[in-house]
Amino acid sequence: MKKLLLLTLLAASTIGVQAEEKKDSADSRKPVFTTIKELPITSIKDQNRSGTCWAYSTLSFFESEILKKTGKTYDLCEMFIANKDYMERAVLTVRMHGDSQFSQGGSAGDVLLIMKEHGICPETAMPLPGTMQGDSLANFNEFFSVMEPYVNAVAKNKAKKISNQWKKGLQGIIDSYLGEAPETFVYEGKTYTPKSFMASLGINLDDYVSITSYTHHPFYTKFAVEVQDNWRWDQSYNVPMDEMMRIIDNALDNGYTIAWGGDVSEDGFTRKGLGVLYDQKKAQSLSGSDAARWLKLSASEKKNKMEELGVDAPEVVPTQQYRQDGFDNWELTDDHGMHIFGLAKDQNGKEYYMVKNSWGEYGDYKGIWYMTKAFVAGKTMDFLVNKNAIPKDIRKKLGI
Repeated sequence: MKKLLLLTLLAASTIGVQAEEKKDSADSRKPVFTTIKELPITSIKDQNRSGTCWAYSTLSFFESEILKKTGKTYDLCEMFIANKDYMERAVLTVRMHGDSQFSQGGSAGDVLLIMKEHGICPETAMPLPGTMQGDSLANFNEFFSVMEPYVNAVAKNKAKKISNQWKKGLQGIIDSYLGEAPETFVYEGKTYTPKSFMASLGINLDDYVSITSYTHHPFYTKFAVEVQDNWRWDQSYNVPMDEMMRIIDNALDNGYTIAWGGDVSEDGFTRKGLGVLYDQKKAQSLSGSDAARWLKLSASEKKNKMEELGVDAPEVVPTQQYRQDGFDNWELTDDHGMHIFGLAKDQNGKEYYMVKNSWGEYGDYKGIWYMTKAFVAGKTMDFLVNKNAIPKDIRKKLGI
């Protein structure tokens, strides 16, 4: 009995040591970030159950632009943008007899155009997101389940002629869920219209351009990136991938942030706060799995093994062809908008962009994501940036 007890204790001790070694190994692989450059941003927001990342990320970008230019901090209203944008998108959908997608998504170009044409208001000038339906955050589930059939019913109507009354009905739905966009409001003791408030913010909206990088259009020209949420067909300047990355780095070096749009459907974009462009073939060998065993693993098991590698996880080296192939075969998708505001490095010296998300203080870094340069190079759809942040030689090629 004593011998059995001793063997049991020894086994338990060995298991404990092995578990501790495994934990220490995992901890040593967890990224430890050192900030290289961090630009001022406003508070973390939560888009909650709404497809409005495009509004949150772009207004966050403009809030940083205003802060850089004037030193003033503003909280601009995402629901004002959504109110105006959904009506304009519905008008196009009806005009196209339903052959244009009507959905929650959008682009940075939507925000820029709404601000140019309609102005903007502070968050306090409209009901807070979700409060019109008794919630504390935005929730578009019921809103769009009511609005989409309405728009489709008009767009696919069999009548030879339709009236404009549908617009009044739709505006009523939008206002009921988001609140009415104000014609005038008081901010810090002064009365504004949305346009006069926009004019007071100290930035020039003509300074902002969109950048992308694909080979199916000539470099140093503009084209509309062919994704469904670019429903206005806003145009982006097309540059080679290395110059696209130079623009991001030059912007950060000179105190400018970036409104980024890209693909976050990859395994490497974790819910813990990382964006890594995993190389699955190399990860397979590093994880200790031979090809046959690796193929038997489920997708979630493979993802877990790659996450366990932490800072040692191998990455794809993206190329221009990699980007183009991904776009053409639907692997590079238009998923999410976020706000790049800084640069950091891990304990191995690898550099990551610091990115503000709009999912509240979620993840290991309380709402901030760290995306490697390889991830951003490989998975960027397009981004909005101040044209003054673009290196002079690239601006010359673009004619701006």
